Amino acid sequence: MDLDHARWRKSSRSGSGGENDECVEVAFVPGTVGVRDSKKPEAGALVVSEQAWRSALATFR
Repeated sequence: MDLDHARWRKSSRSGSGGENDECVEVAFVPGTVGVRDSKKPEAGALVVSEQAWRSALATFR
């Protein structure tokens, strides 16, 4: 999955940007969702289907 041109959005539940804050970004591409660490975007992203993303969110609510 090519996410080079994806529009990444920082999670509203991420910290304020300090060194020890958790910083998660997500990108929605038709049919898939990318998740990455905003402090290390070069490390790559976890890519899951939209269905898997919705199931995961439902589990944590």
